[in-house]
Amino acid sequence: MQAQLLSSSGSNGRRPLTHGHSLPACPVRLSARSAPDSYSVVFSRRQPWLKSGVCSALQFGKKTHAKSVNAKHLLRPQAAAANETPAAELPPKDQGWPGAKPVPLLLSIAVGAALRFLVPIPQGITVQAWTLLSIFVSTITGLVLEPLPVGAWAFLSVTAAVFTKTLTFSQAFSAFTNDVIWLIVVSFFFAKGFEKTGLGERVATLFVKAFGKSTLGLAYGLAFAEAAIAPAMPSTTARAGGIFMPIMSSLSQNAGSLPGTESAKKLGKFLVMSQFQGSVHSSALFLTAAAQNLLCLKLATEMGVVISSPWVTWVKGALAPALVGMLVTPLLMFKLSPPEIRDTPEAPKAASERLEKMGPMSRDERIMLATMGFAVVLWVTGDAIGVSSVVAAMLGLSVLLLTGVLKWKDCLQYPPAWDTLFWFAVLVGMSGQLNSLGVIKHFADVVGGKLVAMNLGWQAVFGLLNVCYFALHYMFASQTAHVGALYSAFLAMMLAAGVPGLLAALSLAYCSNLFGSITHYGSGQGAVYYGAGYVSLKEVFSVGALMAVVNLAIWAVVGGAWWKVLGFY
Repeated sequence: MQAQLLSSSGSNGRRPLTHGHSLPACPVRLSARSAPDSYSVVFSRRQPWLKSGVCSALQFGKKTHAKSVNAKHLLRPQAAAANETPAAELPPKDQGWPGAKPVPLLLSIAVGAALRFLVPIPQGITVQAWTLLSIFVSTITGLVLEPLPVGAWAFLSVTAAVFTKTLTFSQAFSAFTNDVIWLIVVSFFFAKGFEKTGLGERVATLFVKAFGKSTLGLAYGLAFAEAAIAPAMPSTTARAGGIFMPIMSSLSQNAGSLPGTESAKKLGKFLVMSQFQGSVHSSALFLTAAAQNLLCLKLATEMGVVISSPWVTWVKGALAPALVGMLVTPLLMFKLSPPEIRDTPEAPKAASERLEKMGPMSRDERIMLATMGFAVVLWVTGDAIGVSSVVAAMLGLSVLLLTGVLKWKDCLQYPPAWDTLFWFAVLVGMSGQLNSLGVIKHFADVVGGKLVAMNLGWQAVFGLLNVCYFALHYMFASQTAHVGALYSAFLAMMLAAGVPGLLAALSLAYCSNLFGSITHYGSGQGAVYYGAGYVSLKEVFSVGALMAVVNLAIWAVVGGAWWKVLGFY
């Protein structure tokens, strides 16, 4: 029996991947002689370099198990019978209707139409605002049901908004100048640089050497690495797109776990979900870990809540719940998105051997590393010298283009960046217009007013307002925009109900980080991690909803007890 590790597709010998990636076809064949789990490896003479590359991952005569891998890299064979007819030679199957999925399409439209024409328009909200809310709800429904790919559905939604004259063309596309969106796009190009130069593989191999005895160990290593970087790099988007997604992509692809395929379950899906859900705790741990944190304290000061020693006070308040969250999240993701590759006891030793074979860094690797270091320095010192995060990223990309590490063609042929630019800008634009038209403030005032009118104790009001503040993030495509729109209003309602000022200000500020992982559009890092192609929209929403409950429970129980010890109330 013979099996192909990575089958080629097409006449050019390259295997097409989703989101514009491609890998060379691997000429390695596995032949089982005496038993189905005893393999020998045969290399093609035409591509001997693969002996020291990804295809050298399998050892001779080693057994391969679903939960334990004895390999020189995190790779497992994808066996197929030798007498199996190649997929390309099979007669084409009838694919049916090639356009939008009819049932999800009708349901997505029906939800928005029902809200627009069957639900009475609340007093104080204009017809234009209510129509836009209906289109936005229909858009979100379509993102969940997926009648079309995300970018295509976003295009239909923005077209509907312009066609119905709900928004002008300039209003509908206003968010295309948003600096956070362009930071995401440039971060994708950094990821391309990591991939093209081989620096990503080198960094991934170093991680395997340090934490690679288990995939759970890798997840914890990545989580605490982000926590260590977070206080000096106040952009969750930059951390996700510029550092951690390139590393996880390299780790996954070296393990044969490719985006948009069944092999994503091997490793990539677990690492991405773990990092995405865990990043909210590292962002909440430090005052300088995210832009919205500083905005929260600025707004709190304007409301009369002055926090002494803000950096230290913030860290003290977040320490216990954030650490518990960082410890619990990888374990939960290990259950919810279990990786097929779990135990790799020989991986660290094999990684050391691989690093020796890779030799010294190439010219392009050194330039890529220096450029990333330059960008990180600017991200850390940007506020002091007047350089924003997006400008720092643009300068870094300019260096890569000037030195030839990246060609402009590389950028043009990287679909994840341009796809994310479009759909994320559409959602940010709609969310911003809903806020401008007063829709979000109206619902916040109604909910808050009813809670205060119920004359509950401040503890009950405190809990309910935090939950409402959290849930309203489904209507936002930016954490900073959410804070700007609702933080002051909810803080005022808490103070009016008798909630201690320090507790009210910090709890809402911590929440402003926690809701960053409930959707793929609710934060910059969400767009980056979803755009990598390892997780589906349904998984983002379902896991995001579950983790919303888990994170709120951790911060309510552990945080509540910790804040009592600290004297916050």
